[in-house]
Amino acid sequence: MKPVRVGLLGLGTVGGGTFNVLCRNAEEIARRAGRGIDITHAAAREYDAARLPGIENIRVSDDAFAVVDDADIDIVVELIGGYEPARELVLRAIANGKHVVTANKALIAVHGNEIFAAAQARGVMVAFEAAVAGGIPIIKAVREGLSANRINWIAGIINGTGNFILTEMRDKGRDFADVLAEAQQLGYAEADPTFDVEGIDAAHKLTILGSLAFGIPLQFDKVYTEGISHITREDVNYAEQLGYRIKHLGITRRTTAGVELRVHPTLIPDRRLIANVDGVMNAVLVNADAVGPTLYYGAGAGSEPTASAVVADIIDVARTLTADPENRVPHLAFQPDALSDLPILDMDDVETGYYLRLCASDKPGVMADIARILGDGGISIEAIIQKEPQEGEQTVPVILLTRGVRERQMNAAIRGIESLDSIEGRVTRIRLEHLSSR
Repeated sequence: MKPVRVGLLGLGTVGGGTFNVLCRNAEEIARRAGRGIDITHAAAREYDAARLPGIENIRVSDDAFAVVDDADIDIVVELIGGYEPARELVLRAIANGKHVVTANKALIAVHGNEIFAAAQARGVMVAFEAAVAGGIPIIKAVREGLSANRINWIAGIINGTGNFILTEMRDKGRDFADVLAEAQQLGYAEADPTFDVEGIDAAHKLTILGSLAFGIPLQFDKVYTEGISHITREDVNYAEQLGYRIKHLGITRRTTAGVELRVHPTLIPDRRLIANVDGVMNAVLVNADAVGPTLYYGAGAGSEPTASAVVADIIDVARTLTADPENRVPHLAFQPDALSDLPILDMDDVETGYYLRLCASDKPGVMADIARILGDGGISIEAIIQKEPQEGEQTVPVILLTRGVRERQMNAAIRGIESLDSIEGRVTRIRLEHLSSR
C-alpha cells in the first residue's frame, strides 16, 4: 500500500517535534498505521535545519498555500497557530479534499463549527487531539473511551504556565510578578503572557472539552474567564492553612438548567489528586456516570509531548483513509445532527463555594455585621481565620470559607460587605470546588 503523504505547515517547536517523531519512529508508526507515513512538503518562514535531521530530503518553502494546494498531499498538518491565516489554510485544504490535523486550540474553539461543517460536507476528517493538554490523549478519552457514559463534569489544569506560577507561589512563598518573570525567562510564558495568565488559553481548551462532553456546539464567547494575576501569596498561604490549594481550573458541568463553562482560580481540597499536580504539568479530571472519576495526567506542552498527539492523529487519519465517511468518529463525539441546544449558564447562575479575604477594622461588632450580610443573602459560613493585628495596625485580615451559593447572591453580599465603614478596600473572592463524585 502506498505511503500517506503529509504536508506540514510550520517547523517551529511543535512542527519540528512532529517532523522528528515521524522520522525517528517511522518503522513503528508504519506498523501501527498499516502503511508508511511520509512528510513530503513543508512550509516555514524560518527553521533550524540542524535540529531537523533529514529535512534536506523534503521540499520546504515559505508558502503555506503551496502545501495546501499540492495535489500529492493526503493530509495537511497545521501547526502555525492563531486564527488567520490558519483558518483560511484549513478551509482551503478541506475544499481541496485533504484531511487536516491541527494543534490549534484557538482555531478550533472559535472557528471549529464552521470547519467541521465544511469537513463533513467534503467527507474529510479534522483531527485535533493536540489542541487540548498537549501530549495527554484527553480528546480521544472523552470522545471514544468514555462514549458509553453520560459525563457529569470535567475539571482541568489545562495551562502549564499558570500551574507553574501557582506552584512556585505556594512552595517558595514568591509573588506573582516575580514568578511570571521567571516563567518568561524559562520559555514557559510568552513576552505577552495575557493568554496564559488571564485564562484565555484555558478557555479555548475548555470550549472544546465542553462540546465533546455534552454534545453542544463550540461556544468560546460564552466561557466565563478569569485569570490569576490578582492571586497573592497570602491567599495561597491561607488556602493551605484551611486544607486547600489554589489551582487555575477550567470547569464544565451539566446541570438541570444548562451547561457551566468557566475558567478561574479555584480552591480545591489538598487531598485530591489533581490538587497535587505541580509545575508545568497538566491534568484533567472527568466524572462520568458509569466509570466514575478518571484522571488524565501528563505534559501539557512541549515539542515532542505535543508532537506525540499530532502524530497519533495522523495515524488515526491514515487508518481511516478508505473508510466510509459516514462511519467515522464524529468530530465533536456526537453525530452532527444530534448536537444539543442546551444553554450555557450565565456565571450569575453558577453555584459554588467561596473563599473571601477582607481587611476589617479591629473593633467589636465587625464580624457580626459581616455575618448578618451573609446570613441575609442565604450564605452559610464554613470556616473562619481571623488574624491578630500587627503592632500599630488598626485592621486585620479576615478569611472566610462559605458553603455553595449562587454567584448572584455572593455578588450582592460582597457589595454589602464592601459598603461597610469597617471594611478597607475590596473583598478578594476565589471560588471553591470540592470535586467530589457529585
